[in-house]
Amino acid sequence: MVDAKASQRVQKLLNDLVSSGDEVGLQAAAYLNGELAIDAWAGLADEKSGRKVDGDTLFTVFSSSKGITATCIHILADRGVVDYNKPIAHYWPEFAAKGKGKATVLDGLTHRAGVPQMPDGATPQMMCDWDGMCKAIANLEPLWEPGTKSGYHAYTFGWILGEVVRRADGRPIAKFVQEEINKPLGIKDIYMGIPDDVESRVATLSNAPPPPNAPPRTAIQNRTIPPAVGTTGDVFNRPDVRRASLPAVGGIVSARALARHYAMLAGLGALGKIRLLGAKRVETARSLQVDAVDETSGVRAIRAMGYFLGGGPQPSPMGASQQAFGHPGAGGSIGFADPENKLAVGFTKTLLKQPADPKQASAYVVAEEIRAALGIRQPALR
Repeated sequence: MVDAKASQRVQKLLNDLVSSGDEVGLQAAAYLNGELAIDAWAGLADEKSGRKVDGDTLFTVFSSSKGITATCIHILADRGVVDYNKPIAHYWPEFAAKGKGKATVLDGLTHRAGVPQMPDGATPQMMCDWDGMCKAIANLEPLWEPGTKSGYHAYTFGWILGEVVRRADGRPIAKFVQEEINKPLGIKDIYMGIPDDVESRVATLSNAPPPPNAPPRTAIQNRTIPPAVGTTGDVFNRPDVRRASLPAVGGIVSARALARHYAMLAGLGALGKIRLLGAKRVETARSLQVDAVDETSGVRAIRAMGYFLGGGPQPSPMGASQQAFGHPGAGGSIGFADPENKLAVGFTKTLLKQPADPKQASAYVVAEEIRAALGIRQPALR
């Protein structure tokens, strides 16, 4: 049951973010002890038409999609269908080309597969062709020996793990999400490619200018997220891209749905009477795998198996504890679970921006307010 007082407190913050001009349209939802405790939204879903955000508005959440994709792999591992330590090529033989034969599913989850780069000449139309993209990625030459380094696979993560799901299970990941996450958990709105009948509920993305003194993109970053398919409204507002299955960057969700997915993980695999994963599986999934400077971003990253961990080198909406885990998305969305506090949060928005100071990011400010409103105390930052 929604905590009216806590929800009103977060609602006021969202209203202030919109009225100040810091945000255009956004949602925040939080589960505590397996129950929806905060459900708030504000602003416009589409500035041109004046359509307002409501609780059912859907948002593209970019890399927040990766956490859902990782959960799909963990479900299959829990059933014995996928083995983290087997090569990706065990399930997808073509992936072994050009020296990638030893790259494991775990390498895919931890960004160690060696192919963070997109195929040359990638376009939005190419991204909408699942088989074509998988063929092109399988033919990529790794930038390092798989398994030896971790470099953020911003886009390719989705096709690599999504194709493992398809080859091992037989269902495309979009269908797997609907049948194995949404249906049992009673979630209405997590899509890896929308159906036509929900497009009227999808918010329109807009781009904020980069922060002043932002460092120039490196050559590897330009290969990982080529400008032609960058995380912009121009690309991700396209009807064909919204309908495509892009499990690393194209998930379209509501904050409620994202939070409910993480509420299951905050419950160590269970939500109410529904158990999706064994508790030991969730403990494995959130265990520290990477604590190193990322080859793609040049920044220290702390990762579990498909998720980031809280308590990292930079202030995070997930908080100061490394027990929390989840995934942020370009532009400022995030979903995460904090099992120690039985908390799960989903945060979605339209204005794509990333302030230079992480403590000024709306996701950080909102997550801090959620914890304060629900009486959750955080350990001091290390």
